[in-house]
Order: sequence, then C-alpha cells, then structure tokens
Amino acid sequence: MVCPRCIAAVKDIFESEGIHPLNVVLGEVRLSTQLSENEIENFSKKLKADGFELLESGKSKLISQIKSAIIEQIHHSQEMLNVNFSTFLSEKLNHEYSYLSRLFSSVEGVTIEKYITAQKIEKVKELLFYDEKNLSEIAYQLNYSSVAHLSSQFKKETGMTPTAYKKQNSDNRKMLDQI
Repeated sequence: MVCPRCIAAVKDIFESEGIHPLNVVLGEVRLSTQLSENEIENFSKKLKADGFELLESGKSKLISQIKSAIIEQIHHSQEMLNVNFSTFLSEKLNHEYSYLSRLFSSVEGVTIEKYITAQKIEKVKELLFYDEKNLSEIAYQLNYSSVAHLSSQFKKETGMTPTAYKKQNSDNRKMLDQI
C-alpha cells in the first residue's frame, strides 16, 4: 500500500467481509482475530483483484516496510529528512542498512538507492506538473545538493530536462506502486 487511497481500499475490502481491522497503515493491517486459511486465501484473491498483494513472510514484510518508509518520506512527509536514507531506514526498521540493501536488491532486482531516485523523480514530476514550486525549492525539499544535481538526475532518468518536462505540459507520471 503506497498512499492514503490504497489504505482506504484495503480497509474497504476487509470491511466488505465483515472484518473491521484495528489499524490499517502503509504496508500493514492489524486484526483483532486470527484469520482462517480459507479467509486468508479469500482476502488474497480480493486484494490481488484490486492490485494489492498479501505479504506474510518476514522478508516480504520487510521489503514492504522499506518501500512504505521511502514513499511516506518522499511523497507524504512535510518534514525534511535530516539524516541520509540509509540511517533513516536502519533506525526505522531496526536492521543494519547493509542487510536491508542486500535483501531489497535480491528481491526487487534494483538497489534501494535506485528506488529512492525513482521515487524522487516522480515527486519532481508531480511538483513540476502542478507548478507549485520552482526548481530551487524542489531541490531543497527533496534534499538535492543543488539544482544542477536534480536536473542531471532527472535527465538521466527521463531523457529530458525538468524545464523540457514542464514545457511539454503532460502528466506522464507513474503510479507509485509501479516504480
């Protein structure tokens, strides 16, 4: 689950079956009772039909937590991150970053750093599309060292400069769960 609408959709699936979760947050649902194997299979099918996946193993859950923490920080947090992402993830998930990095790369086929970059580029596209901030403000908000660094990374990922992207005036952003 990568956004508030995803949380609402997952909550609705459970409630449509008469089960009221105690808590639904990004990547996690807490229930007051244990589900039967049949119920788990049923929910898994319903979640899959809506584009979600039921993760039960510890490693899969950890991958989901990594993604959720990154997405939450880049797309939904109003506070700037005052440490690097490796420290942030290690502290938030209580694991050494080297372990998280190896696990993420082996399961996802991409490094955490590349995933963070892709998420940042999507956020840049959003901010450019809605014309809410200039490049200097965007660079600052997303912890880029400079506008030049942001522009260089943006061009490397998209094939165009941020200015060219803004001028084309089309919204060709990716959904967060497809990054």
